[in-house]
Amino acid sequence: DDTLFVMNLALFYLKLQAKLLLPSSVIQTIQKYMILAMQLHDRVRSEDLIRDVWDGTNIAENVLFKSEATSVGLILYQDSFEVANPLGSGKKKHKIFAVYATLTDLLPHNRYSIDQMQLVLLCKEQDTRSLLSVFEEDAGTLTDYTNQLLQSMQRVFGAQNEMSLATQQLSKQLLEYEKQNFALGKDDEEVISTLQNFAKVVDELNSLHTHLANQLADSMVYPMIQFREKDLTEISTLKDIFGIASNEHDASMAKYSRLPKRRENEKLKADVVAEVAYARRKQHQASMQYYCALNALQYRKRVAMLEPMLGYTQAQVNFFKKGMDLVSKKMDSFLASVSNMTQSIQSQLDSETEAMRMSQRELLSVEDTMYMPDQHSAHPPVSRTLIQRAGYLNLRNKTGLVTTAWERLYFFTQGGNLMCQPRGAVAGGLVLDLDNSSVMAVECEDRRYCFQITSPTGKTSLILQAESKKEYEEWICTLNNISRQIYLTDNPEAVAIRLNQTAIQAVTPITSYEKRHDSVHTDRVKSGIVEQSNMAPQKPPEVPDPEDLIAPGTPIQFDIMLPASEFLDQNRTGAGRRTNPFGETEENCCSDSEDLLLQQMFSVRFLGSMAVLSGRSEEVIFEAMRQVLAARAIHNIFRTAESHLMVTSSSLRLIDPQTQVTRISFQLQDVMQFAVHQENGRLVGFVVTGPEGGGDPEPSLRVFVFESNTEGEKICYTISLGKEITEAKKVNFYIYTLQKC
Repeated sequence: DDTLFVMNLALFYLKLQAKLLLPSSVIQTIQKYMILAMQLHDRVRSEDLIRDVWDGTNIAENVLFKSEATSVGLILYQDSFEVANPLGSGKKKHKIFAVYATLTDLLPHNRYSIDQMQLVLLCKEQDTRSLLSVFEEDAGTLTDYTNQLLQSMQRVFGAQNEMSLATQQLSKQLLEYEKQNFALGKDDEEVISTLQNFAKVVDELNSLHTHLANQLADSMVYPMIQFREKDLTEISTLKDIFGIASNEHDASMAKYSRLPKRRENEKLKADVVAEVAYARRKQHQASMQYYCALNALQYRKRVAMLEPMLGYTQAQVNFFKKGMDLVSKKMDSFLASVSNMTQSIQSQLDSETEAMRMSQRELLSVEDTMYMPDQHSAHPPVSRTLIQRAGYLNLRNKTGLVTTAWERLYFFTQGGNLMCQPRGAVAGGLVLDLDNSSVMAVECEDRRYCFQITSPTGKTSLILQAESKKEYEEWICTLNNISRQIYLTDNPEAVAIRLNQTAIQAVTPITSYEKRHDSVHTDRVKSGIVEQSNMAPQKPPEVPDPEDLIAPGTPIQFDIMLPASEFLDQNRTGAGRRTNPFGETEENCCSDSEDLLLQQMFSVRFLGSMAVLSGRSEEVIFEAMRQVLAARAIHNIFRTAESHLMVTSSSLRLIDPQTQVTRISFQLQDVMQFAVHQENGRLVGFVVTGPEGGGDPEPSLRVFVFESNTEGEKICYTISLGKEITEAKKVNFYIYTLQKC
């Protein structure tokens, strides 16, 4: 084996001789001392004596020499020499840098001879000095490119992250479609369910996009940031350290050069020499670390360029694989059904479009007389039973003392109000309250079809002009019907047919409650006589007609304001009766002592009261509740004041909670009927009888409606208990009277 190794080594040097022009004596010397050199590998090293480089720790601890016994070591030397005049202006201009090599396996006395040292490299010394700048320039270019590449990768990651957020927002917006209150969205159930399914699909895609964004951040952006912050920043830091060490070395060498020749300063010389040695060692360590980092950067940049793109590609492949798994047969069927639905909707749209085109053609084909405003033959007859009307009217406005201007506006009725919506307005505004108003035809400024609306007080009036005679008559009839409050009845058209007058006759409402009740009562008596004379008596129906309970057009009182006569009656004291300073009489003291049998207080809110025709059934209370609530809703009256309703064994009193003043009181014997609403248990009403004004001996009936904070059954039970106590008192008094007799 040793002989074979020597022969192979000799052949190696023969090839090396052919390239480097080695003399034959070198080959013979190698062959002669090869075996001896191999024996030197195995000799025993002494720790106390160093005879050769093989005795040093660097070769002894070298991994290659330990693992490979037949390895060959090389020793490199460098030197510079001038090829021209080294003095003058040409100094260092043509200086050559040379590198030599020799074998460590040669014997020491032959290893360092000129024949054994072979030339390896020749170059200009200036090029060796600029070699570091090449590495530094390469590192700077790599830094710039890395920043640009990282910016592009962050842009890709940002776009993917924005895609994830956008899909999440899209899913939320698809679910918000159901919460939109579309005025024409009654048939959107199928669209809503389809959008909900799409929201689920978008949520699944959002999870995929989120996962892809996380993968791009971990496998693409993060490695590039690590390379920039770790490797490139390390190069910059080591460069700064190397520059600082070089400056310190230059400063120490400058100090060493200024040492004097005298020997008196040996201590100073020793300090400067030690400083130079420390600076050189520091510069050497900094340069070695810097050079090693520059060399390692050439390998790290390859990994840094490939690793992020590998992570990006793998993340995209995983994303598409999961996307293909998501788009299964179920998704295909769902998309097919959605496509069919859109096609059917498109076909419906086409049919509707064609129908609208046909309608347009028919409208364009009619004669011009159809568009003329006042053509009686082309219009249907006038309807005199309307309770709602809408259309354009000309409104007369005063622009000065004697000048006027007409403005064409859109008017419509809403409940008992006349509304107007100007051009460009979103909604209409209140113009006039039509309840108990008067409507009559007027002649105004030589214009046709004019009529005037006057409020019950006479302070407000409007003059309007219709476009045609038919609209003119229908507006007058409709406003007359509304002024009578026919819209509050259950069957307003039947009431309008029975009570409507001629279309152009002026209508003046009865504002006084007493006169209106007299007229209604007289009409009902006359109509009752006619009916009895012409018709045979028959069994009354089980459920009375609302008109038999409450007269149409009966005014509703929303607040309690007693007439002056009733107020005086409540506060008038008897003639010749003495009152004490505390405002209490003997009768009041007795009544208070009697009321001690029952005193119950309830918190209520007064809703309204109205006159009725009958008080024997609960239906009149229910009908009054309905009309009061409807009137409050129509007139936008929602504010109510809280009061205290005190129920005693003799009376009902409504007391103001702040002033403790009795606003109104009724004797319990005057309460004919009381009931709770069938559906809303907090609504309570009762019928009270009392003397009618105007000298009529027939008592009047009135329903009072309240809303309680508690169950209305408790109030009714307390009233019933009070009436029972009153009846018991009457029975006891009757028995006591009989015993006396």
